[in-house]
Amino acid sequence: MAENPISFDTITVTVPAPQIRLVTLNRPEAANAFNTRMAEELTGVFEALDLDPGDTRVVVLTGAGETAFCAGGDLKERHGMSDEAWFAQHRVYERMVRAVTGLPLPLVGAVNGAAYGGGCELASACDFLYAAEHARFAQTEVTLGIIPGAGGTQLLTRAVGERRAQEIILSGKPFSAQQAAEWGLVNHVCPAAELLSVVMETASAIAANAPVAVRQAKHAIRSGVGMPLAAGLNFEIEAYNRTVTTADRREGVAAFNEKRKPGFSGR
Repeated sequence: MAENPISFDTITVTVPAPQIRLVTLNRPEAANAFNTRMAEELTGVFEALDLDPGDTRVVVLTGAGETAFCAGGDLKERHGMSDEAWFAQHRVYERMVRAVTGLPLPLVGAVNGAAYGGGCELASACDFLYAAEHARFAQTEVTLGIIPGAGGTQLLTRAVGERRAQEIILSGKPFSAQQAAEWGLVNHVCPAAELLSVVMETASAIAANAPVAVRQAKHAIRSGVGMPLAAGLNFEIEAYNRTVTTADRREGVAAFNEKRKPGFSGR
């Protein structure tokens, strides 16, 4: 893997395959819980990818180690915080969530272990998820006297539906990767040893497609899901029209007729 030239304290950013950026939460000694520094670093990476993705076409998000994807907010860091300090820190987390959910590139989650609290929210913020067989999920905030505040009440509900989200969030009870798949949060469950290779296979398939079309499809899905059907269909046509004038649209049709693999440029 080629390392990103920027050095981070709590995450790693690598390029495991052409046009794919792998972001790894790297605090295994703390179950990859995110502290203020991790939130700042994630924000910086995702905002930079939004502003200038370079040749990156797909982002994969995972955790270091085999036991945890992300245990949520670091409660040791939060222990003894004043209300003012808590609010200030949470504003950093809020910016992080906006950066992650606002990424125009496809974001695929590889959940390699426990995704609890804010870790479950971070997973829910991905466009779709693959999970290791031993992975577990939970929204544990109500057991701590708070509620999900990094998108959990909105993102999880969109994935699993209102009634299931009510059960998950109000009980705080953990659930398995298989349950997550049955409920619509996870797309595919696989052995831990195969997780990253399976995710990379899908990421590579996405990266091979026309970049403008992929981004516009993601935009139409994400934006249209909260609209009435008629408005969503109109939004879809606007996104579709942005692909018609691209060189990639012409290349895709030419490649089909010439019976060859297209070479998409992202233009």
